[in-house]
Formats: sequence, structure tokens, C-alpha cells
Amino acid sequence: MDLGALTRPDLIFPDLPATGREGLLHAFAGRLADRGLVDDAAALFDKLWEREQLGSTALGGGIAIPHCKVDGLESGVVAIGRVAKGVDFGAADGLPVRLFFLVVSPSRSPAEHLQILAAISRWIRGPGRIQAILEQPDAEAISAYLHREG
Repeated sequence: MDLGALTRPDLIFPDLPATGREGLLHAFAGRLADRGLVDDAAALFDKLWEREQLGSTALGGGIAIPHCKVDGLESGVVAIGRVAKGVDFGAADGLPVRLFFLVVSPSRSPAEHLQILAAISRWIRGPGRIQAILEQPDAEAISAYLHREG
């Protein structure tokens, strides 16, 4: 799976507010609802928060992959968010998270959900990729970078 093909510029948010873990997930859920990808931002937040309560989705190194499965989607959605100063997201290394890959998949497609998570996990291990996204000026530049880097 190509990370550039999994998202699109209107799902890249280089300006997410640093309002804590709950606030950040609310902001993500609201933006996906605003774009018509989910009907109910509150319901999406509830699913994301429920998953987060099982254990932080922060990987360390300033990265997190919050994710959940919901009914009504045709295919998986990847949104990318950036927080300038970072958010305490409960990472094991204690570092604030600055880069988020939000994955929302159809409930009926658990294999797709795992494939998307695996694709993101592989992609972020590429040298210099995280820093490059953090340095891009806007959503269009991030999208172009993702398409170049696969």
C-alpha cells in the first residue's frame, strides 16, 4: 500500500490544536465529519477514545497512529495531522507527539485496517521521512511529499 494513495490533501491538517489527547481526537473527528467521511463526529471521537483507553497509540519519537473501525465506510481513511509544539499522548518515551496518522476503517474490513496500519508502520521507518513531513509548509506540500516517497 502506497501511503500517498491512502490520503488526500483535504485530509492533511498541518495545524491541529495542541489541546491534549482528548481535544486532539475531537478536532480530528470534527474535521473528518466536516468533510463528509463520517456522519457523526461525536461517535467517531467515542470510538477513537475507546481505543486510546486500551493503550496509547503513540509509538514514541513524536508519532502516534490513533485508529478505530466504524460502520458505514466504504474503505479505509487516513488523515494526517501535525501539532507544532506537540501533545502529551502517553508515549512510552515521554516525548510529545507532533505527527499523527489517523486511521478509520470499515468495521467489516479488519484485514484492510491491519494492512493500512502496517503500511504506515513501514513507511515511517524510512530515513528522514518524519522530519521531512514536519518541515513541509502546508497540506499540499505534505501530500506531494507522500506521493514522491510512496
